Amino acid sequence: MEEYIDLFEKVIAKTSPQVDYIDIRSEKGENTSILMKDGDVDEINTGMSLSARVRVLNNGAWGFAYTTDLSKINEVTETAIKFSNSLKGDVTLSESEVIKDKIAVDVKIPFKDISIEEKKDMMGEANDAAAIEKVNSTTVSYVDSEVNELFMSSEGSEIQVNTSRCRMALNASATDGEIIQFGHGSLGGVRGYELIEEADLEEFGRNIGEKAVRLLDAEPAPSGRFPVIADPELTGVLIHEALGHAVEADLILQNDSILKDKMGAQIASDIVNIFDDASLREGFGYYPYDVEGVKTKPNQLVKDGKLISLLNSRETSSKLNMKSSGNARSAIADQPIVRMSNTFLQPGENTFEELIEDIPDGIYLKGSRGGQVDTGKGIFQFNAAEGYLIKDGAIETPLRDVSLSGNILETLKNIDAIGNDFKLSVGFCGKDGQTTPVGDGGPHTRIVNALVGGMG
Repeated sequence: MEEYIDLFEKVIAKTSPQVDYIDIRSEKGENTSILMKDGDVDEINTGMSLSARVRVLNNGAWGFAYTTDLSKINEVTETAIKFSNSLKGDVTLSESEVIKDKIAVDVKIPFKDISIEEKKDMMGEANDAAAIEKVNSTTVSYVDSEVNELFMSSEGSEIQVNTSRCRMALNASATDGEIIQFGHGSLGGVRGYELIEEADLEEFGRNIGEKAVRLLDAEPAPSGRFPVIADPELTGVLIHEALGHAVEADLILQNDSILKDKMGAQIASDIVNIFDDASLREGFGYYPYDVEGVKTKPNQLVKDGKLISLLNSRETSSKLNMKSSGNARSAIADQPIVRMSNTFLQPGENTFEELIEDIPDGIYLKGSRGGQVDTGKGIFQFNAAEGYLIKDGAIETPLRDVSLSGNILETLKNIDAIGNDFKLSVGFCGKDGQTTPVGDGGPHTRIVNALVGGMG
């Protein structure tokens, strides 16, 4: 993106006297996506893209314009100025450090060095391993991208970031002729193709197929209140959905969060510590700077059960008299909004055996099949991928179609023991029609008096 620095500098220098603030974000990307159904390739998409967006702030209002033709950057800037001048608003920006930096993710094997045929063969290996007896359908999806971004602002920031990211997901369905059950798994990270080459694809696929088949013989879950152990994946979903969205400052400003006016309040048990950390290289939601040029760092949201921080952009943090946490995110054609990155519960001190040993009658929940949360009312409902009865400290009968629901604050206060293991999941989060890569996770977590429902 070096070749565009002079061009953007000139645009910013010309525009700055007319507006309160301007930034330009440009992106050059290469990506591949492949979809395989039942062992046959259904779809292949590859592409290269070059685009830029201009954002100007004037009279408290944003003007925003986007183009895929960088020779039109001056016209696009004029459009953004017109938009901002036609509006009146109350937008102000919190102070931000002026940064000049250039960062590239370490990549051992660039995606472009691997042919489409090799990628198809890799997917086929995982697919074949999942296609065991009783598995009637499989879907494998693979996506990789290399993106080179440039951010420049009228405040003087100039940031270049080169990021490589890939993800593979596999779904298997199994049937015994009467019921259908599903297995799902994904792997990925912010690295090159070495991430795929280092993975045991045969084990990855087989585990997903076996999970689907195993659930055919599982019993429908009981309903009621039980002590529950959530595995790292479900812990991550709980933290992401129940707490993460509720601490997004734009939702708080819209009066759509149970955590409005709760800063400093005890919202969870005193062993609960929750972070959002975009700077975590191992997380799928990694980014060193957000789309406003704010440097990322670990952000502790909950400390010893107390709410001590929020997720902010420069705009929301200004309204709340805070500093931006570096959580402004968006695709280049979209307006930045407040988003999570890598959100997790900090591990505790208990082994898995210690978590379950004194449970006479409880449930162990593993994995997630989605769910929903109402941040305004503070309630949630998630579906676990699979479960097991816990009897007298031992894991026993497999369960299927099991859900966990409740009140966000009540559930966080009912966490009474936290495991010493840790795992981050690979995923995507949707908000306001925008999708962005995220990581979420934590350790095994024990929740007392949790509301469990059977769906079968």
